[in-house]
Amino acid sequence: MQRFENARAAALALRPDDPVYCFHPEVLKADARQFMGMFPGKTAYAVKTNGEPMVLQTLIEAGVTAFDVASPGEFAAVRAVSADAEMLYMHPVKAQSHIREALETYGIRVIAVDHEDEVAKLSRVVRALDLDPGAVTVFVRLQTKGAAAYELSKKFGAGPAHAVELSQRLNRMGFKVGLCFHVGSQIEDPDTYERALASADWVRNRIGFEFSGLDVGGGFPAEYGHDPRSRAPEMPSLGQIMSRLAGDLKEYQFDEMPLVAEPGRVIVARAFSLIVRVLLRKGRRLYINDGIWASLSDSWVGKITLPARFIADPAIRQRNGHDRNVVPFKVCGATCDSVDILSRPFWLPETVDTGDWIEIGHIGAYSLALRTRFNGFYPDTFVEVTTPFDEGDVPQGLATLETMAD
Repeated sequence: MQRFENARAAALALRPDDPVYCFHPEVLKADARQFMGMFPGKTAYAVKTNGEPMVLQTLIEAGVTAFDVASPGEFAAVRAVSADAEMLYMHPVKAQSHIREALETYGIRVIAVDHEDEVAKLSRVVRALDLDPGAVTVFVRLQTKGAAAYELSKKFGAGPAHAVELSQRLNRMGFKVGLCFHVGSQIEDPDTYERALASADWVRNRIGFEFSGLDVGGGFPAEYGHDPRSRAPEMPSLGQIMSRLAGDLKEYQFDEMPLVAEPGRVIVARAFSLIVRVLLRKGRRLYINDGIWASLSDSWVGKITLPARFIADPAIRQRNGHDRNVVPFKVCGATCDSVDILSRPFWLPETVDTGDWIEIGHIGAYSLALRTRFNGFYPDTFVEVTTPFDEGDVPQGLATLETMAD
């Protein structure tokens, strides 16, 4: 992998017509270590967020020892970079053959359920393999309510009374039983964890035995941008969220039991930026060589505002106007699908034109994982960049428009 000081140097050296991912490994290590230092329990990185081998290997180097996995493909990806990393199979709905592969081939001993049919699948496999149920910890997934870019309880989780029934059944069968929830991806309400813990406390007070652990899932928000024409969302920092969560865990007396978190976005978002090229400018529309079917689907579906930095191609022309005059551009993707238009504009210098490049920051979460081969486009070029996106020239993105105008 070629190494450059920053994305500008990479763009001018490579002059790419295809998108280029800029990997910032030291940023990834720092953000992983920061989270592990703040959370009072085990950190299990959510592989679904970004399962690239370079990411998993870097997390191992940063000291991550546990991974939240959801499929045999993710089992194999983790095992390829570490022979002894712990894997937690936290997808609530699974094929029975996948459960067997997890237990038999990969030695996974932590698993999640949210329905009696999942309990039946698990018990059949455990009996077939002649395993001691007491060697397996089963987390019952509790349904929660909250505000997030992606509300996961719309799809997964047992209601509180059902969670009590499932927990008691698993306990009678001899399994170790824990409780878990997932408040959604990129939470938008800092009270979300407290409400989930209140529900967890309700369940615990009715099961008649002690849970072996509590998994608080993910949802920890990454920092992106915001539209300067609207009020910035009032979200506390990660440190404030963690401090509040620690207080809530103590208030509900969960702080003495083993704790697990499944962060993904908050750890890997800043670890990648993306160089895209402007294929065409039509007035205030920019057509770029990426889009919602490749690296930008998360920003489209989640309505996430990404910071952006203009990289002018000095070989194109003599520019007119001042690059500090920043205006909004609607951004269209590379495919021939008319849906391929981002839900948020990019605020860029008025001089941006066909042939220029744009560095899009904080693209590490779900960008690589969700890319498709639609229309034959598939970005897969990587370089290593030593300067963090946030330490380069001030981006001309939505989050920094006011700074640019100073």
